[in-house]
Amino acid sequence: MIGDGWDSDPAVRPSDAGDEPACRRRVAVVTGTRAEFGLLVPVMEAIRDHAGLELLVIASGSHLVAPGETYCEVKAAFGPRVAALVPMQVAGRTGRVEDCESLARGVARFARAFQSLRPDWVVVLGDRIEAFAAAIAGNVGGWSVAHVHGGDRAEGIADESMRHAITKLAHLHLAATPQSAERIVRMGEMPEHVRVVGSPAIDGLDRIGAMSDEAYRELGSPRALFLMHPIGRPAEHEKADARAVIDAVADRSPLALDPNLDAGREGVIRAIEGSGVARRSHLPRPAFIALLKRLAHEGGLLVGNSSAALIESAAIGLPVVDVGPRQQGRERPGNVVHEDRAATEAVRRAVARALALDLSRREHPYGDGSAGPRIASVLAEVDPVAPGLRRKLCRF
Repeated sequence: MIGDGWDSDPAVRPSDAGDEPACRRRVAVVTGTRAEFGLLVPVMEAIRDHAGLELLVIASGSHLVAPGETYCEVKAAFGPRVAALVPMQVAGRTGRVEDCESLARGVARFARAFQSLRPDWVVVLGDRIEAFAAAIAGNVGGWSVAHVHGGDRAEGIADESMRHAITKLAHLHLAATPQSAERIVRMGEMPEHVRVVGSPAIDGLDRIGAMSDEAYRELGSPRALFLMHPIGRPAEHEKADARAVIDAVADRSPLALDPNLDAGREGVIRAIEGSGVARRSHLPRPAFIALLKRLAHEGGLLVGNSSAALIESAAIGLPVVDVGPRQQGRERPGNVVHEDRAATEAVRRAVARALALDLSRREHPYGDGSAGPRIASVLAEVDPVAPGLRRKLCRF
């Protein structure tokens, strides 16, 4: 657990309680992973810069777990705005039962953090257990919950179930696409509480250039990026599939990034270690986006099952091979070639198809890159204690 001199269960800085004028709405934004933090940065920045809002950042989940410990990036970006730490996972322990235990710890610790910080809004993104724990604590504890990227479909491990469960716990829905917003309404949520804001993953992409020659050489000048997360199966199954996909792009000097902290992670790690390919545990988001842009310029591609393949890569114009069921149901723009089977020859054929795509007139459904300011405006506009908001009813 990372300290910084704060009480750690959860760590709350009491001095933050009176930093801003009382008229500002206090917005607690929960971040639990490196990937979701990158998406939340423009949201946090827009909240921080909004005259009617006060930003409180709560770092949780894999940010606090060795060896990644990406909390340092959260602290570097938002410094005194990091108001609490909520440890959930235990280093070296992954699995479905371990996720259940982490979820239980998270619910209790988020509740205590919210009690100390007194937020007007609790903001969560996506479908992971950190967001789920915060949404449960917020809803049951009587705080208003706003959910970003609700209504999407993506199979993952239990991602689809958790995302839609968070929708039913949330009071305000900040959907990335019209299709997702429509799905939320069909789930019985009140249309007036659903807003289409775009995906914050698109925000700021145009401000990041392609990776420099020097930085690109330091990564081995890859022409393929391997980013494959486990889907909850035994480690040996995850290892076999990951190795088959790596073998399919072995002639493209691939760079492999470590997977997220889900059940089966150790199998993917062993596949990467056994393949001999270049490996990085993590790239900060600016470097990650710069690499995607460099790959697009170099005739490269991304292969695996990351949502970045379907969202950021679509906006950048990078060809992608999406392997397996993890993103099943998510909207797939024209840069994506899907392959059901994690078999080397099948993935090789999919790579050839992806590299032959004409992306000169690419389109995607994820907005115009202004999701962060839109979200901040909605949080300032909507009264978090308005009648009918917290006391939820299904409209059907």
